[in-house]
Amino acid sequence: ESREKRLKELEGVLSRKDSTVKALKDKITEALLGFKESGLTVEMKNGKVYVSVEERLLFASGSWAVDVKGQDALKKLAKVLETQPDVNIMIEGHTDDVPYNGSGNVKDNWDLSVMRATAIVKILTANSKINPKQLTAAGRSEYLPLDGAKTVDARKKNRRTEIIITPKLDELFQILESN
Repeated sequence: ESREKRLKELEGVLSRKDSTVKALKDKITEALLGFKESGLTVEMKNGKVYVSVEERLLFASGSWAVDVKGQDALKKLAKVLETQPDVNIMIEGHTDDVPYNGSGNVKDNWDLSVMRATAIVKILTANSKINPKQLTAAGRSEYLPLDGAKTVDARKKNRRTEIIITPKLDELFQILESN
């Protein structure tokens, strides 16, 4: 009986989290509607919201300076995310497999992907009240391609930034620990 009660409690928490994530996806999709044709998609996978942005909306080739249209999209996203204190936000920079031969501190695709993620974190925090503790900047370089082909189109798909919004599962862990 106790186990059944605990199971129902956990199912309730998971159901609420799923509803919250779906509502958040809908808010983000609505806020970013004008950027769909510019290479931005919003989808829900594995209980998380993925905002995937093609390189062309954010960066010039080999650059980590976010262009004006990209900044506009990120500011709109920031306004939605600042109302969500119970999520973690991971910004992942992805490159293609063409070697980046930079100079200075940015020497390769690893560096470039991290600099791009960090540039986005800075825009999000400068234009909202998002708690920086919710944010993580990560560089994935060329190692998680969407398309493994060695074509111009495949490489274009792989050059992207993904903003992954994950609900905090504190409530779930508290229930698990209390038993």
